[in-house]
Amino acid sequence: MPSSPKKQKRKAEAAAKQPPAAAKPAPATMPLGAMNYLFIALGATVLALSYAVMYIEKSVDGFFALDIAPFTLVGAYAWILFAIFYRSKKKKN
Repeated sequence: MPSSPKKQKRKAEAAAKQPPAAAKPAPATMPLGAMNYLFIALGATVLALSYAVMYIEKSVDGFFALDIAPFTLVGAYAWILFAIFYRSKKKKN
């Protein structure tokens, strides 16, 4: 049984909407640069070291856990946020 005129019209519209076969999509770019990943790694390292020192100290009321760790942890999390949003300045020639 032949297809109805409505179905033929829909098929023709769908074929018209498709891009030509020769058109290639633009290559994907990385959202972050090398410096961003370096900064993120630095922040993650500071986080890991801060938690490791608190674990080694094994005291909730210790000097590092109460006086130093809050600043290093908040600073490291802030640094990671900065690293995600950082954009290097383009050189103009």
